[in-house]
Amino acid sequence: MSGGNGNGRPEKLRGYSAWSLLRRGLTHEDWPRAWREHELRSSYDAVIIGGGVHGLATAYYLARDHGMRNIAVLEKAYVGGGGSGRNTAILRSNYLTPEGVRFYDRSVKLYEHLAADLNFNVMFSQRGHLTLAHNDASLRTMHWRTEVNKLQDVDSEVIGPDRIAELVPYLDVSDETRYPILGALYHPPGGIVRHDAVVWGYARGADVHGAHIHQQTEVTGIDVSGGRVTGVQTNRGRIATPVVLNATAGWSSLISDMAGVAMPVQTSPLQAAVTEPVRPFLDTVVVSGTLHVYVSQTDRGELVFGASVDPFASYSMRGSLEFTEGIAGHVLELMPALHRMRLLRQWSGLCDMTPDYSPIMGPTPVEGFYVDVGWGTYGFKAGPVSGEAMAACLATGKPPEIISSFGLDRFLSGRLVGEKGAAAVGH
Repeated sequence: MSGGNGNGRPEKLRGYSAWSLLRRGLTHEDWPRAWREHELRSSYDAVIIGGGVHGLATAYYLARDHGMRNIAVLEKAYVGGGGSGRNTAILRSNYLTPEGVRFYDRSVKLYEHLAADLNFNVMFSQRGHLTLAHNDASLRTMHWRTEVNKLQDVDSEVIGPDRIAELVPYLDVSDETRYPILGALYHPPGGIVRHDAVVWGYARGADVHGAHIHQQTEVTGIDVSGGRVTGVQTNRGRIATPVVLNATAGWSSLISDMAGVAMPVQTSPLQAAVTEPVRPFLDTVVVSGTLHVYVSQTDRGELVFGASVDPFASYSMRGSLEFTEGIAGHVLELMPALHRMRLLRQWSGLCDMTPDYSPIMGPTPVEGFYVDVGWGTYGFKAGPVSGEAMAACLATGKPPEIISSFGLDRFLSGRLVGEKGAAAVGH
């Protein structure tokens, strides 16, 4: 909408009755497409494989900040249909390593202004994030993470059971439980975001700046000649390009294999579930590493539950009764008052885990072939900063400082970025 009539009412709404506006809202009549469809060109300056938050954010920042507009985002299904549409969209930056804390803190700051940046409401709710400690070892780790966070100017502190009870009255903080809560790492900037809104906002923004988004376009091969990328093969034909970014999840190792680049990645399923909606009562995100469970409440009133990845490598995305029984039991150990709530549905996604629980970002031994992969269960948190950093990397050919520690070569040199202590549960 544009223009105005002097009283705050947009020009396009003049002459519309209340019924007319309601009818248009329900039928989507006269609604413009959020992003356009384009003919597939025979060549692009850069091709991004993966139409999730990472691929779309990279396209957006590449076009907006670096002026590269002859770029294509290829998605084999539909935008946001992979890992971006199968996650619980929890955001935080209280990681364990200085490299990780700096990286994810930049992402949270980008998320704070993302709605205004994209002119699209992504529904970011900074409600706070609690990581519970049930034993002395966990509590020591929480203090360790707090000090690392404070050194990076990230708001994080260890709090006791009394303060925890104030934040989440429904948590059982008594000392008579099987897993008593000794304390928690409290991270006020953490929260939740609407994952599909983020994806759609980036898709629309990338389209506005000239990027082409091609859905139902599957990459079947990557052409390499003389040690560098020359193009990609798709189910719709070949595309010549000197730059290819692998921004996929679940199939990242398969895509990299097409270019002859091996990835130290193992793919495992991750399951989640949601309850019936109830009156809002849970303001913060609650995570228990000991119980391998996390819970948050959506703006619709549903409780979203999740756990760590399944204990086996697989490409299956089928839910299991074992997960449902386990997650329900662990949630009830934390909040017994929820025993009457009904579970409505569950789903599963695929997670690419690296040996050190940190991503792989930057160039590879094949010139022109870049990767933004290995995100495990925490990729959505990093969408904006990854897009910003990878756009700079593709435009200049060199990884910016904020992702310099996440290169593929660290697995040969032994310079690992061990985030298991802050990322093993995933949220």
